[in-house]
Amino acid sequence: MDLQLQGRIKVMMDTQTFDSGFSKREFVVTTQEQYPQDVKLEFIKEKTTLLDTYQVGEEVNVHFNVRGNEYQGRYFVNLQAWKMEKSTAAAPAGNAPLPTPPPIAASNDDDDLPF
Repeated sequence: MDLQLQGRIKVMMDTQTFDSGFSKREFVVTTQEQYPQDVKLEFIKEKTTLLDTYQVGEEVNVHFNVRGNEYQGRYFVNLQAWKMEKSTAAAPAGNAPLPTPPPIAASNDDDDLPF
């Protein structure tokens, strides 16, 4: 399942490399909606270098998968990014200005009132 998230890069963390050789790099994207959300995602293994060409503040579209696992009776969910591109889309429809209503014709006739 290909999930996508569009927003602005807020934080880019350094790559973490573990004793097993596994590496990951986390970053946060702030959505651009009525109630913005700060969403932490991660690139793993060789994909960690994909963040090198981006800067904090850039508008991006991130493709990711949801990954869940259990460790010692606790459950974890990670948003594992696998592709990111600079956003070229216009502002989301929720932020678009409302169209200007047509002018209302003035009338001195009180019989036109709806109440």
